[in-house]
Amino acid sequence: MNFPENFLWGTATASYQIEGAVDEDGRGASIWDTFSHAPGNVYRGDTGDVACDHYHRLEEDLDLMAELGLQAYRFSVAWPRVQPDGSGPANQKGLDFYRRLVDGLRERSIEPMLTLYHWDLPQALEDRGGWTSRETSERFAEYAGLVYGALSGTVSYWITLNEPWVAAWLGHGYGVHAPGKQDAGAALSASHHLLLGHGLAMERMRSVGDDNRLGVTLNLHPAVPGRDRDADREAARRVDGQANRLYLDPLFRGAYPEDVLSHYRGLGADLSVVRDGDLRKISAPLDFLGVNYYFRHTVRDAPEEDAPDAPFADLDARPIVPHAAEKTAMGWPVDPEGLTEILVRIKEEYADLPLYVTENGRAVHDYADPNGEVKDDERVSYLDAHFRAAREAMDRGADLRGYMVWSFLDNFEWAEGYSKRFGLVFVDYATQKRTPKTSARWYSEVIRRNGLGEPAR
Repeated sequence: MNFPENFLWGTATASYQIEGAVDEDGRGASIWDTFSHAPGNVYRGDTGDVACDHYHRLEEDLDLMAELGLQAYRFSVAWPRVQPDGSGPANQKGLDFYRRLVDGLRERSIEPMLTLYHWDLPQALEDRGGWTSRETSERFAEYAGLVYGALSGTVSYWITLNEPWVAAWLGHGYGVHAPGKQDAGAALSASHHLLLGHGLAMERMRSVGDDNRLGVTLNLHPAVPGRDRDADREAARRVDGQANRLYLDPLFRGAYPEDVLSHYRGLGADLSVVRDGDLRKISAPLDFLGVNYYFRHTVRDAPEEDAPDAPFADLDARPIVPHAAEKTAMGWPVDPEGLTEILVRIKEEYADLPLYVTENGRAVHDYADPNGEVKDDERVSYLDAHFRAAREAMDRGADLRGYMVWSFLDNFEWAEGYSKRFGLVFVDYATQKRTPKTSARWYSEVIRRNGLGEPAR
C-alpha cells in the first residue's frame, strides 16, 4: 500500500509536554504551571517543570529525528516563552530557542510545522479572564504576529490552535484541564474567543503577505449511538454538535449550529459574546485543516443526574466503550474506521481542502526490558491500521497530504502526568535517556518506502 509522492510523514509534540525549563531565559508562568502545581489536579502531582528537558537537549533530539528519517515535525511555541505576560514586546531569548529549533530542522531536511497555541496560556492573561475574555483573542493575534514576523521565512506550515474543544470544554466546562473551571457558559465563551483568536491571527498573518500555508487543528470524534434506539441517536447528535459541529460549522459555514445553542440556552448558557463580524473573521478561508483523531464516541442517552461528573453529562449523554473493543492504555477504544469516516465527512459536508492528520497515536504500557529494548508491537499494529484507514479515506476522495504521529517522545500527558506513554521514543525521566522503540524503527521503514507492507499483526 503506497502513498502519493510528497506525502509528508512526521511526528508531533507540544511545548509544555516536553520542554521543561519553565523558569529559564525569561519564560513566564502558564496556566498549566499553575494548574499542575495545585494539589489534586494531576496524577501523583506530576508537573511539566522538567518534562523531557527538550529545551536543553534540542540538538540531541534533532539528531534523533534525522536518524529516524522524519520528514516533518509538528511542534508548538510556548506563548509565555515569547510573551511572559501575554502582551508587549517579544522575549528575544524565547524566540531564539524556536529559531534554533527551526534552523536545526531545516539543516536536517525536516519540514517544520508550527502550532501557535497548544494550551499553555500565559497566567497573566488568565488572571484577566483568559479565554472567556475577548481581550485574550486580541492578545493572541498580537502574539501570532510576533512569532510570524520572526519565523515566517523559514516555516511554511502554521497552525493557529490545537484542539479548541479540549481547551474550552476540558478546561472550562468539565474542569479536568487548566484552568480547571466547571461552567458550560464559560466553555461556550471560551470556544468563541478561541475561534475568534484564530480568525484574528489568520488576518494578522495574511497581512504580511508571505506565501505560507495557514490552518487550524481540531480534534474530531465521530459520534455513534450505543444502541439501536432513538434516544441514543439523539444523544449522539448532541455529542456531535458539541464536539464537532460547534467548531466545524463556524469555520466552514460562518455560523454556530442552532441545535447546540438551543440546548445550552435551555441550561442558561448562551453565546451573547458574539459580535457582528466575528463569524466572518472566523470563517476566513483556510489553506488546510489539521485533524487530531483517536477514537469514535459511542454514546447512550443518560440523564445528567445519573453521572453528573462524566463528560457530556450536560448533554444528557454518556460515552461508553464497547465491551468487545480493544483498548489502549488510556482506556480508549481502538477504532481506525472512525478516521476514515471523519476525513471523508469533512470533504463531503464541509470543504474539499488539504487535510493533515496532525495527531494520532496510542498509549501503551511501555517498559525497557533487561536488554534495554522497548518492544511496543501494540503501537505498531495500531499505527498500521490507522495508516490504512487514512489511505482508504484518500481512495474515497479525501485530500490528505500528511500524517504526524503522536508522539515523538514520551512526555507529560496533561492530567495523567507521566503515567501514560505515547512516544515512538522511550524517555527514562530519571536520566533523560532516549531509546527508540520498536515502533520508531518500524515507522522509519514506512517513511523510507512511503507505504506499508503486509498488515501488522
